[in-house]
This record gives sequence, structure tokens and C-alpha cells, in this order.
Amino acid sequence: MSYQAPVKDMLFCMKELAGLEEVAKIPGFEESGVETAQAVLEECAKFNEGVVAPLNWEGDKNPGGWNNGRVTTAPGFKEAFRQYAEGGWQGLQHPTEFGGQGLPKTIGAACGEILNSANLSFALCPLLTDGAVEALLTAGTSEQQRLYIPKMLSGEWTGTMNLTEPQAGSDLALVRTKAVPQGDGSYRVSGQKIFITYGEHDMADNIVHLVLARTPDAPDGVKGISLFIVPKFMVNADGSLGSRNDVYCASIEHKMGIKASPTAVLVYGDDKGEVGPGAIGYLVGQENRGLEYMFIMMNAARFAVGVQGIAVAERAYQKAVQYAKDRVQSRPVDGSLPAAAPIIHHPDVRRMLMTMRAYTEGCRAMATVAAAAYDAAHHHPDAEVRKQNQAFYEFMVPLVKGYSTEMSLDVTSLGVQVHGGMGFIEETGAAQYYRDAKILTIYEGTTAIQANDLVGRKTARDGGQTAKAIAAQIEATETQLAGRGSVAARSMLKRLKAARAAFMDVVDFVAGNTKGSPNAVFAGSVPYLMLAGNVVAGWQMARALMVAEDKAAAGEDVAFMQAKVTTARFYAEHLLSKAPGMRDSILEGGDSVTALALDAF
Repeated sequence: MSYQAPVKDMLFCMKELAGLEEVAKIPGFEESGVETAQAVLEECAKFNEGVVAPLNWEGDKNPGGWNNGRVTTAPGFKEAFRQYAEGGWQGLQHPTEFGGQGLPKTIGAACGEILNSANLSFALCPLLTDGAVEALLTAGTSEQQRLYIPKMLSGEWTGTMNLTEPQAGSDLALVRTKAVPQGDGSYRVSGQKIFITYGEHDMADNIVHLVLARTPDAPDGVKGISLFIVPKFMVNADGSLGSRNDVYCASIEHKMGIKASPTAVLVYGDDKGEVGPGAIGYLVGQENRGLEYMFIMMNAARFAVGVQGIAVAERAYQKAVQYAKDRVQSRPVDGSLPAAAPIIHHPDVRRMLMTMRAYTEGCRAMATVAAAAYDAAHHHPDAEVRKQNQAFYEFMVPLVKGYSTEMSLDVTSLGVQVHGGMGFIEETGAAQYYRDAKILTIYEGTTAIQANDLVGRKTARDGGQTAKAIAAQIEATETQLAGRGSVAARSMLKRLKAARAAFMDVVDFVAGNTKGSPNAVFAGSVPYLMLAGNVVAGWQMARALMVAEDKAAAGEDVAFMQAKVTTARFYAEHLLSKAPGMRDSILEGGDSVTALALDAF
């Protein structure tokens, strides 16, 4: 079975949980209601199912390659990217003044999921371009925006973000790349960057690199980093391309997964271009504020990577369901069939499939609600509404990124397990999703870095106020659940209440001890992130359960709504139920994390 986009579930999340009709009341989004969302998603599904998804397996086997500085992408990628660009998909949620569609993130995120489910390696090129566009929209001059953004949105050019160097992984204070001012407003950039996704490829005419570097008199550490535009080909005032800049792809990495996405080592200032020694670059914003601007890209990318986790989980789930329906092995334990049956009849296979389904739906719901908060935070006319939504969205970003990507590892691993021995064989395709998913917990900041952000910036800084405001909303959902008599609602109420209490205990612990007992708090930082993600996704499943019960009772799409209720109940009983134990390990287990003598390891 090939991939089928879960359009119905996406529209349910947008309409019933994220309040898309409210988003459509925001000035500029008036045409972005449910009807528009449905039309866009159906077209997006059609394109990705037909054009992009069939390239996924082939790209894993034949990922293209590097030859003397040139990178050839996997078979079919170049043509698919041309069609992607011509369809207007790159500009979906970017401003119309630069040639974009101007749609809200609430719709854009769902389209991002469809693209990433179809082909994770392919989708990384548009993802990085989106981030570069965001940074230029925020910090670029009007001239830089005019020169670069329209061509990036049209797909004629693509974008990258260049942070990492061999000696500077996540510690950007160690960045050594130099940018020397030339007196004409330009800079000469020299140094080496590694792990640059789509840093070199053959799918577009130009690549706009956004590069972190230091000017000669910059202060040490992160306060001395600036951001520069360094195009592969120089751009003339009329937008035409000039000479080859001095940036060169020295090699591409050989990776565990996402093999069809070229990960480049880029050398700036090797005197291999046509402009002389040192790549010509242009400052974005002000000197020494580069990290601040790069975090605009990073936050856009972090949310998008969380969506990638949901996307690959969905693809693995669909593959596993199809296999479980087709694979005949063993009689059912309850004797309901006289002979060997498709393995979907076996309780443990059902448990695995339900786990995959519940995780994926819970994270999709969480990400969709977060996307709607982003739209309100950036575009709502009321300043107070913007402020509240901004706080909520910022709290959500590490959860969407961290929880959804860790979840994708569990789901893709279960996908291999459902296939049994056949899952360990590459030809079935289940293993590719598992291998591809692993990078998601690493790039754009590892899970620990997301957890550090959640602890420091998002919880300790405001004394846990944002977290407590979210808990108050969860409590309001509990009150609504308490008015219902169904088995599913009662089960969800019991688990959600216990999970919220566990979450509150941990928030108090983190807010009260980050300064006084940092080791104790940070020993439990990733478990805190996982607990918070579990609770927020569970809260959205609780909201979905109530909507689905009411709609099923009214006779609306009964089979779909009943499946929603059943999946939400499973989430409560099998996933949300883990929260109290996670709390205990965070509150009481910090000492045992750091107790072992270093030389005993």
C-alpha cells in the first residue's frame, strides 16, 4: 500500500481542536476557513501521494552523490521539486507580497506533515528554505527581502542554515568562521561548516546560505556571532545571477537514514570560486546579533521537525496496519477463528497498532493547536491575545519538537516489530522509517537541548506561570469530562486528572530548584519534557473524545468518530497513565543519575 494522507483527521484537529474558524477571523486570514483548508489539503495529498511518495524508497537505495564539489540528488527529485515549486507549495504560509500564498500556519503545518510523510529526505530542502525566509522576513533589509525571498518562494533558489562547525556542535560559542568587512558593505567569509542540509544540490539555480560567523573585533562567546547571507552564485541588482561565490562543497556525509538528503561539508574561502579568496557575504540585521536571528530560523525549524516526527510515525503506522491485515500467522488466542488468521487478530499486535495510532493522533492534535496559537500570536489585532498565544506557543515548541520526535522512534520501532523478521529486511520498507526517524531527535537541538529550553526559558524564568496557566485549561477540560457518563470519558477523566497533578508537581519542583539544585533538575529535564508532552497531547485527546462522542451521538460520520473515542481512551489508559511514574522518577531519582563515580563508568 502506498501512502494516503490522513486529511480527515487533520481537518478534525484544525476545526474542532485548533479553532480554524477563529483563525479565519484574524485580518488577512479571512479566506482560510475549513473549506479552504479542505481544498488545499486534498490538493496537497494528491500531489504528494502521486509524485513525491513514490520517490521515497528509491531515494533511500540510490541517494545520488558527490563528485568534485557537485551534488546530484536522487532520481526524480529534481523534477518533483520543480513541480512542488510550480504548485506554489514553498510559499504556502509566506506573505503574498513576495509571491507566497499567505495561508496560516494551522494549514501550512498539515501540508508539511503530508510532504514529510511522503518523503522525509525530499521535504528537508523546503523546510530549510522556510527557515531562511523566516529569518530574512524578520531581520533582513527591505532590499535583501526584495532580492532573495521571491526567488526562494518560487523554488528557483533554496535556502540553508549554517551553524555547526567540526569543533562547535551545539555549543555555538565555539564558532570560528570569520567575516571581514570590505569597506563596500560586504564581508569576506572564511571557514568550514558541517552537517549543512541541502548545502549543495542540483534542484535549484542558486542556494542562499545563511551563515553564522565572527567579525574581527567581535566579543568572545555567543555575543560575538553575526549572521550573513552568502549566496552560492552572486546576485545582481536586477536579481540575475553573477559569478560563482567562494563557497565549495568538500564532501557529503554517509548517514544512517535520510540518505537522499545531501548533508554537506561546506568550505568558505578556499579560493575555488570566481570572486577571489573568501566568500562574499552580506550582514543580516546588526553585527553580533546573529544568534538571535538564527533562533528565528531555529524555532521555525524545531516546530517543523516535530511535524516530521508525526509524519514518519503516520507513514510507519499505515505500513504496519497494511502488513498486519495481510500477514497470516497463528490462530487467535480466543479461538474465534479455527485456523491461522491475519496477525491483526492477535491482541499484542492490536496493542502495538493502537500505540502507534494514539501517539500519532495525540501529537498531531498538539502540533495543530500550537500552530493556531502561532497564527494568533503573530497576526491577531488584540495585543493581549497575541501575548497569551505567544507564551503558549513558545512553551509548545520544545514539546512538539522533543515529544513528537521521541514518539516517532517508538512508533517506527513498533512498525518494524509488527513486521517481525520481515521488518528487519530492508525490502519491506519498514526499516527505512526507523532509520530516518533517528535524526529527528538530534538535529535542530537534541531532546536534551529542548528539555533545557523547557526548564530554563519556559518554566524557571516565569516561576512556572505559563505551565500553570496550561494546567488550569486542562482542569477546565476535566470539569467538562466530569459531566459525562460514558466509560471512555470516565477513564479519560481519571487519567487526565492524575497526569495533570503529576505535571504540576514537576513544574513546582523545576521552578523551585533550578538555581539551588541544578543537577537534580537537569537530571530529570528530558523526563519532564516527555511528561509535559504526554500530558498536553493527552489533554488534546480528551478534547477530541468529547467532540467525537457528541458527533457520533448526532449521527455524524459515526465510524470515524467512534474510532476517535476509542483511540482517546487507549491514549488515557496506556500512555497518559505513565505520568505519575514519570513524576516520581523526576522528583526522587535525581541523585541516582549522578551518584556513580566517574571512573566506575
